[in-house]
Amino acid sequence: MVWKISDETAFDTLGEEVRLTINGIPIRAPQNQSLLVTARANGFEIPTLCYHRDLPSEGQCRLCVVEIGEHPHTQIVNSCTYPTSPGLVVQTHSEKVMQARRIVLELLLARTPKAKLIQELAAAHGVYESRFKTDDPEELCILCGLCVRTCREVVGVSAISMKGRTPDKQVATPFLEKSPACIGCGSCAFICPTNVIPYTEKNGVRTIWGRDFELQACTVCGNYIEPKYQLEHWAKITGDPVETFFVCKDCR
Repeated sequence: MVWKISDETAFDTLGEEVRLTINGIPIRAPQNQSLLVTARANGFEIPTLCYHRDLPSEGQCRLCVVEIGEHPHTQIVNSCTYPTSPGLVVQTHSEKVMQARRIVLELLLARTPKAKLIQELAAAHGVYESRFKTDDPEELCILCGLCVRTCREVVGVSAISMKGRTPDKQVATPFLEKSPACIGCGSCAFICPTNVIPYTEKNGVRTIWGRDFELQACTVCGNYIEPKYQLEHWAKITGDPVETFFVCKDCR
């Protein structure tokens, strides 16, 4: 079960179509739609690490920056959180934009030097090493916040959150202890772009965030479905009897 959240939640209700220009090409787009969504819908690819179509945009990674305005009065903004407006002039790959992205990627390389995704993105932008200090060469978390927002906005339990401040900022459970709010759904691990959240399944038990969750077997075929905690959460949300979820989708 997935609860959809539109990218439009970051702005006011979408208005009528407006005219704007992206990379010199006139286009039409709904007013207040994010520049990231608008650009991608018109074939202009913009890199990002913290955006997901089903989550409100928060501009955590700063990789999706674009340049708006006309010379000499331009500024760099996050395209995932900046809305379209009439007459807006946008550059997605200007030198100022590319320089900003390269700096972000240098910082990410310094934080997570072994993260394959970051290495590939950096190389694609001509960045192969970082001038910045690496505190932990084994670190893989890029602090994109996707896991935290998914847990809060989609799953609705807020079992994890961002703790501390840079350079000690991290994703963690409350007080770094086993979170009683966690339902073992694994959504945080599934959405993590660098696969940093430990997640295992063995002998009918899913282990995540230091807790073991017994998996419910389908009452028809016997294949494991999801943790019982998760199925009970679904039943609470929907108001349906929990037994309704004891049959896998293939046997329904």
